[in-house]
Formats: sequence, C-alpha cells, structure tokens
Amino acid sequence: MGRPTESASSTNSLTVRDNRTGKVYDVPIVDNSIQATAFKAMKAPAAPGEREENETHKGLRVADKGFLNTAVIRSEITYIDGDAGVLRYRGYPIEQLALHSNHLETAYLLIYGSLPTKPQLKVFETEVLHHGVTHADAEQFCRSFRYDAHPMAILTSAFAYLGSYYGEANPSLQGQTLYTKGDGASLAIMDKQIYRLIGKATTLAAMAYRVRQGRNFVTPPTGLSYTGSFLYQMDYLGEEDYIPNPVLERALDVLFLLHADHELNASATTVLQTGSSLVDPYSAIAAGCASLYGPLHGGANEAVIRMLISIGKPENVPAFLEAVKKREKVLSGFGHRVYKTSDPRSFIVRKTADEVFKITGKDELLETAMALHEAAMKDDYFISRKLGPNVDFCGLIYRAMGFPLDFFPVLFAVPRVVGWLAHWRQMMLQDGGVKIWRPRQIFVGAGKRDYIPIGERAEVVGPRKTPAVIEHSG
Repeated sequence: MGRPTESASSTNSLTVRDNRTGKVYDVPIVDNSIQATAFKAMKAPAAPGEREENETHKGLRVADKGFLNTAVIRSEITYIDGDAGVLRYRGYPIEQLALHSNHLETAYLLIYGSLPTKPQLKVFETEVLHHGVTHADAEQFCRSFRYDAHPMAILTSAFAYLGSYYGEANPSLQGQTLYTKGDGASLAIMDKQIYRLIGKATTLAAMAYRVRQGRNFVTPPTGLSYTGSFLYQMDYLGEEDYIPNPVLERALDVLFLLHADHELNASATTVLQTGSSLVDPYSAIAAGCASLYGPLHGGANEAVIRMLISIGKPENVPAFLEAVKKREKVLSGFGHRVYKTSDPRSFIVRKTADEVFKITGKDELLETAMALHEAAMKDDYFISRKLGPNVDFCGLIYRAMGFPLDFFPVLFAVPRVVGWLAHWRQMMLQDGGVKIWRPRQIFVGAGKRDYIPIGERAEVVGPRKTPAVIEHSG
C-alpha cells in the first residue's frame, strides 16, 4: 500500500507522483476509496541543516477540515445520495418506510439489518416499552435542575446518569471485550442496553419537559405506542381514560422515523468517536446528545422558527431575502451539508404538516414559510447555490402541536438514539475489532523554544493572545 512503483499495477488504483522526490506510488482503490495511511510513505528529503521535526519529513497528511471527504468506517446502515435526493435505511427508501412502517419497526431495521417478522417486532416493542420505566431516583435527579434549565441540558445529563445504575454494562468494570466478543452473552448484554436507552429516552425527555412545567412526573403507561406513551407522559393531567390524539401520535411517529438516522452526521460521529474508547453506551449516547445540542445540528429547526418569527408577515419576505444576499441576515431551513437538491424527507414533512394542521389549525407562520419557500425557489441567487428547503421546517409541526421552541432539539435527539445505537452496535461487532479514533493534526506552531524567566519576558498583546478581564459583581 502506497509503495513506490514504476507504474500502476492495476486499473483499480491511483497513481501518485511526488514531484519533490520523483517517486511514483501505486495506491489501491477499494470501494471507491483509498487509505489515507498510504500517504505516510510519501516523505520529502531533509535539506542540509533542516530539523527533522519539520512536518514534511513525517509523510503526507490528508487535510480535511470538517470531514468533507473523509470516510472513517464501512457501514451497511444508511445510504444517502445527496445529488439525487435519496435516503434509504438498510436499502429501503425513506418514502416507503414513512408510508408503511412505524418508528419501532424501523428502529429494529436500522439496528439489526432487516425488517422484523410479527413475533420479532412484538418482542422488540415489548422490551423497549417495558424498559421505559426509570429508577425512582431519576425524579430527584431531574428535579435538581433549575426550572428554567434547557431541556437538552437535562436530557444529556440524564443519559450519562443512567450509566451509573448498570455496572454490568460498563466495559471499564467488566472488561474491554464486553461488547466486542460477539458471542451470545455479549449480544444479550448489548441488546438489553439498547432496550433501556430507546425505552428510557422518551421517559427522560418527558421528565425534562414536566420539570419546566412544574408538574409531577408520569409513569409510562401500558398499551400505547412508543410515541403515544411519550405524548401521554408529557400531557397527562389526571384525566380519566386520557389518550393522545391519534393523528398527532402518528404524525410524531413519522417524524421520529424520519429522524431516526442520517448516516455519519456530527452527533453519530461523536457517538462513534466516544465509543471507540470502549466506554459504556450511556456515556457515548450522552456525548452524541451534547453534539446534537448545537445550533448547526439539532438546534436548526428551532432556528427556523425564530427566523420566521423575525420575518413576521409574508409581505416581509422579499426584504428579508435581500438582507440575506447582503449577508445581513441568516437563512435557516434551506440548504444541507449532504443534499444538493431537496431533502427527500421534506416532502413527507409537508404531507404530515397538512394532517396535523387539520387538527390544530394552521400555524400563523405557515403562510410566511410558504412565501419564503416560493420566493427562494424562484431566485437565481438561491438556485445557483443549491439552497433548497430541508427537513428543518418540521419545526412548524412541533409548534402547532404545542411544543416549546427549546424542546425542538429534544424531539430530534429522542428518535436519533436509534441511529446512534445502530452505528455503535455495528462498530462494536465489526471485523478486526475496535480501534480508538485518534485523528492527526497539521502542526503549524512554534518550534523548540527555551524557557524565559518571568522577569525577563516581553508582554504579548493582541486579540486571542491574552485572556479577557472579567468584571466580577460579587
């Protein structure tokens, strides 16, 4: 791999000529990819008197800020073709799953690789819903947060907190091969944690919601669907025979299915990066939750609603778009890191929104959103930049259903637990075992420097060179 050669030995390879040395390297292409480590052999000779610590003598490194074209794992889970607007879970088009499946059946598909039979789905649903109940101490834990704490801060902390209860699930306590052996006992332990995390995700999210409302917590009910149980735990106020509206229950289930996975996005990558140290799955999921909390990821649909509120009425859209072009305003809900045409989920969201609005009435921001959509789709500025609408417009549905704005990322995190666990399980069971993820850097800092006594140092000033001085009020 990456060895000097006279010419390419195969048509399925990449031939690289290093003009610094004149050497030619033959790099195999496998699955339309090359190994970045092949470039380590490509080193420049040291000039007379040049220090060997210079980066050029350590072999070429592949710089990829933001991982725009870096593959870190072989996966069978989710396929995305951003240019064609295609999304498939284990080969099944997202449009078919949204129409015919439900969130827990799709969760089984993502995690285990195939659609379940009726008995298999019954067992899976039963186990997940059974594990929705939390330890009584969880109430005290959630109550320890301030009433105005962001629900994502509560949820992230709660996932990490869960791990403290299950010593049998912690490789630091049970041995680092706990999840990587792949035998029956190992798989059984893995499955139990999957049931617990998916089951308790809705319970913890509902607790975070009710802390904000000053309400007592609700034990997960029996006999309801996954999203039905979630809505029940959030909204139940003691009514006799209360059940959530079935249209809203189904709508939330569809949105959960759409958000269940999206390949190696920022949060899934965070879960795998953390999981590569063989930490327990609760800590890995908590790390993913923290990543999703950011406004460039799970906070995007909240940003869409805040943008629409700032625009106000549809007649204000043209002026807003002109401000976007001048970089005076930020356009949220358009464009995507992966999709260069429309996000395939956005069409399903539109249909789901119509069903929800029949029950709740149309959101007053809907007309503004549609005016923004139509204007942007006719404007060459946005067309040329491939800024099509994406799935973050589902915030209109959440708003219509009565969810507070800062709860939107929670509604993203709860279903995404499924995708995180699918990728985590795949990595634990991959051939060759798990290697800790340890990316490299391109060092551009100072060379060796000798220590200077404090009395002899010159003052360094300027932005980013010295810490800020904070005024303390008490």
